[in-house]
Amino acid sequence: MRAHPPAQPPPYANQQPPAPEAGPNQQTPWVKKSGTPTAEEFARRRLVKPAEPVATMGARAILTKGTMGLVRLPPGKREQEYKQDVEMVRRNFGGLRQVTVVNPKGGAGKTVAVLLLAMTFGQKRGGYVLAWDNNETQGTLGMRAQQDFHARTVRDMMRDLHLFRGSHGRVGDLSQYVRAQGEGMFDVLASDESATAGEMLTASAFAEIREIVSRFYKLIFVDTGNNVRAENWQAAIDATDQLVVSMSARNDSAETAARMLDYLEQQGLHRLVRQAVTVVSMPPSRRELDIPAIMQHFAARTRTVLLAPYERLIDSGEPMRYNQMSAQTRAAWLKIAAAVAEGL
Repeated sequence: MRAHPPAQPPPYANQQPPAPEAGPNQQTPWVKKSGTPTAEEFARRRLVKPAEPVATMGARAILTKGTMGLVRLPPGKREQEYKQDVEMVRRNFGGLRQVTVVNPKGGAGKTVAVLLLAMTFGQKRGGYVLAWDNNETQGTLGMRAQQDFHARTVRDMMRDLHLFRGSHGRVGDLSQYVRAQGEGMFDVLASDESATAGEMLTASAFAEIREIVSRFYKLIFVDTGNNVRAENWQAAIDATDQLVVSMSARNDSAETAARMLDYLEQQGLHRLVRQAVTVVSMPPSRRELDIPAIMQHFAARTRTVLLAPYERLIDSGEPMRYNQMSAQTRAAWLKIAAAVAEGL
């Protein structure tokens, strides 16, 4: 009987069989090894390879549009900075934040700064922004803002505080006291616009009003008066998350702001001063102005110093609209808003 050769072991006896050719679903990293995708993995697919950014501003965007997308240039440096500033303004601050604009000197640009910051944050974030005139006397925030269906002020709200105590008060009720700014995407709480106003706002009244508006807004920009010893001025400082020091590019405006910082440091508020943003508003002409000395002084005391360009519409004293501002002004205040947001 002829002997049969010994049986040969199967070719995969000592090794793993080759994996079957991957199907279209198995080639994607968000699918399980079993080949069955999950909803979470489907949602994560967008993180695998982010889309290449394409310029949407300037000559690069024009070229992309002119070639019907055949030439797709990435954003230039200016557009990248713009998008970074917008992202900074839009980020989540994790709760209510108050920005207080200060300088005891009149004409230092506090009201303009409050309005332009509120406009910029409102435009880029989409609302939930309040500009509040916390002036101890007659303020001008309501005059520089757009008018609403009513002319009520913080005095009217103080009279009706009982309507908001406890669980009472809805956003519809609050609209009777704040002035909607339409395209600006923010609201204004005006101070008493009477030159013969009686009692001044107390610290407790400020705190109670702030507690009420905090139910409806994520960002509050507070305009202040010229008396650093006033109760409502002190109360605003105590509640501040980010300080903005506003001044015109004049030595008297800058010196008043510097003395105010001395005062705040004497009160133990060193960190608030060090983290402050300084805004220097430019006049139509720089002649006989010592801008470098002003910038050097406040750069050594605060977190950053930024220049706000001259804007004819601001100088006119008329109500301000965001879309009527020059592109240069809007760009400068976006940069200022991003610096403020960084501190929040």
